[in-house]
Amino acid sequence: MQVYRRIGPGGRASRPGCVATIGVFDGLHRGHLEVLRQVRAEAARLALPSLVFSFEPVPAEVLESRVPPARLMRFREKAEALRAAGIDRFYCPPFDQALATLSPAEFIERLLVATLGVRALVIGDDFRFGHRRAGSFADLESGGRRFGFSVARVAGVELEGGRVSSTAVRAALAAGELDRAAALLGRPYAMSGRVVGGQQLGRQLGFPTANIRLARRRCAVDGIFAVRVHGVGPVPVAGVASLGTRPTVAGQEPLLEVHVFDYSGDLYGRRLTVDFIARLRPEARFPDLDALRRQMELDAAEARRVLAA
Repeated sequence: MQVYRRIGPGGRASRPGCVATIGVFDGLHRGHLEVLRQVRAEAARLALPSLVFSFEPVPAEVLESRVPPARLMRFREKAEALRAAGIDRFYCPPFDQALATLSPAEFIERLLVATLGVRALVIGDDFRFGHRRAGSFADLESGGRRFGFSVARVAGVELEGGRVSSTAVRAALAAGELDRAAALLGRPYAMSGRVVGGQQLGRQLGFPTANIRLARRRCAVDGIFAVRVHGVGPVPVAGVASLGTRPTVAGQEPLLEVHVFDYSGDLYGRRLTVDFIARLRPEARFPDLDALRRQMELDAAEARRVLAA
């Protein structure tokens, strides 16, 4: 998959054309995957590359005066998920005020036509675009008639009487409902990153951890979790993880700390993906390190039990 962050004047992310979809695609849930399936099918029919047009940072992080919604995916995680979904091109320009203030007509002519050369567009049924989200499906149809591209709309996916959405995934994660989140996503919720050095506190307590920085303004989960870890060996391995600020040791920066069961090797610099299988408890402050260690032993035992079930 080719990734484009910026395209120069007169350049196109896909010549001589493409079949595209547009959206934030945070989490890449079942609804997103249905859109991508139809994009790939139309691209195959027209013998054109498939393309996803998204934004980084996500619009809410630029436009929201309040704290923006928690991010389900970092840019790299999204790119890797799109590659795994079989997408050919990923165009993700920096989202700024200049992009935010484009009128629907400017968005269509400058981005979809001049930059991307869209021949067919497939969008979710709730898609809005342009300044103040003024652009509608009717605007896209009008633009398509003018510039010669087709537009198709994909109905949302329903699960157990509710619509599958990034908002629903965030709500399930915030409530600790990892099974519900996995059902909405079609896979366990996961985070990935490179292992960095830490304070070695876990090792001192008998639970050496692989530390992964979150690199996002807000995280969708926190607490103690039973996890499965990809990247340690040829198959996923079991572990227990803490995601939070580590209040017992006066931590400040949120951090994902993963203890891999029955492993003694060096993981520094390794890129790991952590599947969150079950939330065991909230993060808590303990009176001393001995109390913390005793709780870590209980957490590890519970994680092993959950993962063996």
